[in-house]
Formats: sequence, C-alpha cells, structure tokens
Amino acid sequence: MLGLMQDFPLLAHRALDHAARWHGNVEVVSRSVEGPIHRTTYAELDRRARALASAVKAKLGVELGAITGTMAWNTWRHLEIWYGVMGLGGIVHTLNPRLFHEQLTYIINHAGDRWVFTDLTFVPLFEKLQDQLPQVQGFVVMTDPAHMPVTTLRNAICYEDLIAEGDPAFEWPALDENTACGMCYTSGTTGHPKGVLYSHRSNVLHGLMCCMADALALNSSDCIMPVVPMFHANAWSLAFSSLIAGGKLVMPGPKLDGASLYELLESEKVTFTAAVPTVWMMLLQHLEQHPDLKLPYLNRVAIGGSACPEKIMRAFTEDYGVDVIHAWGMTEMSPIGSLGQPTARTTALPKSEWWTIKLKQGRPPFMVDMKITDDEGRALPHDGKTFGRLKVRGPAMARAYVKGEGREAFDAQGWFDTGDVATIDQFGFMNITDRAKDVINSGGEWISSIDLENAAVSCPGVQEAAAIGLPHVKWDERPLLVVVRKPESDLAKADVLAHLEGKIAKWWMPDDVVFVDDIPHTATGKISKLTLPPAPALSGLSFPQALMPAEKVRFQCNPRPTGAFPQQLKGNDHDTDPHDCPRADTCVCCQPQ
Repeated sequence: MLGLMQDFPLLAHRALDHAARWHGNVEVVSRSVEGPIHRTTYAELDRRARALASAVKAKLGVELGAITGTMAWNTWRHLEIWYGVMGLGGIVHTLNPRLFHEQLTYIINHAGDRWVFTDLTFVPLFEKLQDQLPQVQGFVVMTDPAHMPVTTLRNAICYEDLIAEGDPAFEWPALDENTACGMCYTSGTTGHPKGVLYSHRSNVLHGLMCCMADALALNSSDCIMPVVPMFHANAWSLAFSSLIAGGKLVMPGPKLDGASLYELLESEKVTFTAAVPTVWMMLLQHLEQHPDLKLPYLNRVAIGGSACPEKIMRAFTEDYGVDVIHAWGMTEMSPIGSLGQPTARTTALPKSEWWTIKLKQGRPPFMVDMKITDDEGRALPHDGKTFGRLKVRGPAMARAYVKGEGREAFDAQGWFDTGDVATIDQFGFMNITDRAKDVINSGGEWISSIDLENAAVSCPGVQEAAAIGLPHVKWDERPLLVVVRKPESDLAKADVLAHLEGKIAKWWMPDDVVFVDDIPHTATGKISKLTLPPAPALSGLSFPQALMPAEKVRFQCNPRPTGAFPQQLKGNDHDTDPHDCPRADTCVCCQPQ
C-alpha cells in the first residue's frame, strides 16, 4: 500500500519559488564584474530567471537535457542562469577558470556543452580556446550593452539583451525530480577529470541537509556570503540552501582578496560565510595588518576544501569570536559529507579535548552514511586510531561518473570510495589523515602529511607548508617539508624543526626543510604536490638518500598481514617503532633482504 500524500517533485526551482514568494523583499547583493555593487531581491531574481529560461529556449534552442556551460564568478547573473536553465530542464555545467587550458578543453568537449555563458573576465580565454571547442555553438557574455566588448567569440550575445527578450511570467515545465540539472567535473581523480551529474532531487535534498542545525544551521535571519565559487561543487550547496533558508545573500564576485572580503563582511553585516583555508589566510593577514578592524557581525565560518590549520581556526574563534565549522566533502557528494558541529557528549568534554576533536573533519549529518574499511572491504572500528579507506553513500552521492568512467570507485552495495584515508572516533567524528596517494609510508608506518603540514603552519614565520614523501634507501620514504616564509621573516630550518619537537612523533620529523617563494595550488585551492619542483631540486641534494635506490628495502619490524590496510602496528620482538629500534644496525627486521 502506498501513502496518500501529494506528489510534489523535488525540483531545483522550488528553492527560488520559496524565496521569491515568502522572502521576496530579501536582498541579493553582488560585487559586479564591472565594478559597482549591485542589489536585487529574490522576487526580482525569480522574474529574471524565468525570463532567461524562456529566452534561452526560444533563442538558443536550450531544451530538456541540453548542457550549458558557465564560467562565472558568484553574482546575481550566475544565479539567474543557474535557476533559469535548471528550471527549464537543462543542465548547468560550471567551469572552473583555474584549470589548465587543456583540462578545460577536454571537459567542455567531453560534456558536450552547446552554449557557454561567460563573465567579462574570461572572454579573452574563450577567444583563444573556441577553435578547440567544435560543439560549442556560441557564447553569451554576462554583461550589459554598455560594457559589451568587441570580441571574436562566435555568435556572441550580450546577456542583458538576451534576457530582455524573455518572458518574466514563464511557467516552469513539469519534470521528474530525478532529471539531471547540474554537472561538475572533478580533478581529484587519476587520469582525465571525471564528470559528476547532479539531479534536481539530489540538489534539493542536499540543500535541505545543509540548512540543518547540525550542519550549517542556516535560517532567514542570516546574511550569507558564499565566498566558495559556484564552480566549486555547487558553492557547497549555498546556491540552494541560502534560498531554502530565505536569508540575505551576498555574492562577492571576482574580488576575493582580504580587503575586499572584509569590506562586504562589514558593510553587509554578514553572519555566515564559507571558503577554503587559503582565502581565510588572506583575510586574517589583512586583519593582522589593520589591528583596529574586527568582525562584529560574523557568527560562524565554514572552512573546507582542505584541512584547516589550527592557527586559522584559533584566530577566528579566540581573536574574533567567530565559530569555525570544519567541513569536508567532495564533488561526488554534492559536496558536503561531514561537519564539525558539537554533540551533547562532546560539549561536556574539557576545552582542550574538544579542540582536538574540533580540528577533525567532523561527523556525517543525516543523509550521509560513512564507514572506513581495510583493503578487503572489511569494516574497521571507530576508535579514533585505526586508519582505513573512507567510503560514503547517500541520496546526494554520485553512483557513477559521466559516460561510465571510474567504475572502480563504486561498489555493488552503493558505497563510493573517496580515496581518502581516515579514522572515525567514538563520538563519530571523522579525521582525514591523508589522501591515499599523498600518505608518506616510512618503514611500513604511515606519516600523515596533513598533520605534519598543520604542525608546521603553526610555527611563527610560516605562511604555508607542504609535506611530501621522498624515496629513501632504508625507510622507503621520508618526509620533506616545503615551506613558504611570511613576508619579512628570516625563519631558518632549525627554527621549524625546533617548533615541531614534541608536536609530532620523533620519527615523523622531516629529514629536511626547504624554503620556496610560492607553493602551487590546484584549481580548487588545494596544495598541488604534483606540480611542486622535482624532489632533488627542492632538497638541493642535501637529502642524499632522496634518490630512488637501485635496491629496494623490505622491513619486518612492522609487518602487516597480506591484504590488510596499513596500521600503526608494533614490531616483532621489540615494541618500539622501527625508526626507534634499539638494534637497528643488527636487527634482522631492519636490514635489507
């Protein structure tokens, strides 16, 4: 027997419908690409999204299932495209301008984008790339006639001219809630970037999840500023959840430097914001340089994309009274999968113990299922110590990649292998120790590059740090720490190593510390270890065993059963770590075989 409830498909435009009807006068404030601050309301956004939908259908031939690319900053126009194309039954494919040109070309061609909406910023880029994009019929430049550039883009259309031809009373078509509506490619996999295809249902459910008190706790009293771009996995759902909540929305546009963000935080009285750690590092540096500035309105900030260093979290909470929600997720998860919100049990803990937990990636909210397993798929205990492969499933999780690629990441039971290595503690808080590909395996023991980097960043004078594993003739790999000094700092290697003493295990201590002017980042703001200079160049050959040995070394002091996931196990007849073996020179376990 089926229930007798109404059939009300969960469609993406329901969020805009709700915001326009019940919060119609609430502002949407944007820093425009042209420069000035732009103000509109949810009611006007709804009318323009409908006008755009009718115009792209009539003028561009966009219909059910058609894929439309956008390369744009967070502004009101990007939101109009988002809801207009999705509401029509099309698919919005957000393009990340920080990707390499070869990746962008591959992604656009692989997805089959027919039209691309571009901000003024990226017109020169597409003028260069368009000959490599044979399927793209034309480009819509997101500006008004006064700022429309002279361009060689084929079939270029001015956005405001296009929307002026639309019908603001356009009726949304009836759609199945499982209809595809959004697409984003992830570069966090091996090989070519892989496409994730979101449905109306998954986006609405994920947006609702993010509003929950144990998630981002959004409500209509909030002023919400998504600094994380809409081309980063749905702006962490804020393009949906902000409208579901009905809060004021502030879109920062192209200027993401510390001074520009502070200006909006202060002038618009932002209460909630979200971005990756590197963005907040710039804001905090701006505040340090202007000690009279405070954050009187900001209540909480979500930080994700990569592990948040403790010094950033403490600066927000202790210096400015802003709560930090440490979040984790992936493009494949829509993207949020865990958040560091306290529970009744953790609230009762001493402050020092809570800080240890707060620095973890958090616990899964409702609609996210999570587990850690060994290499054979066996579930591992939630003791906060046992490392395993992190796997997830839920109604807003990908079950496959576009065109069936990457099948090995999904199992028959619906679990997605994230590629992360993690622990889960007795309170349900998950802690990512590394990407499986970034973990440093030293003598059979794991060294978490994330923990090592966070410890290094807490050192005065360190602006940023990356830990990588270099091949070692005896231990297989040993850590090398790559450091960017703060401006005017004269920090030396000895200072960094002295700071790390007592903060990490002795055998985690880097074998060398090198200083560079800059550390490269991926298109999503994470440290790009693949594009760091070659290891010998970084170390200046002061790390003599960094070169790959002709003879590999096998150790028995820290054995693991065949097929078992590496754990911090004890050795044979001596119970110290192999790096501290008291008989390392003679112990059979510690000699080359």
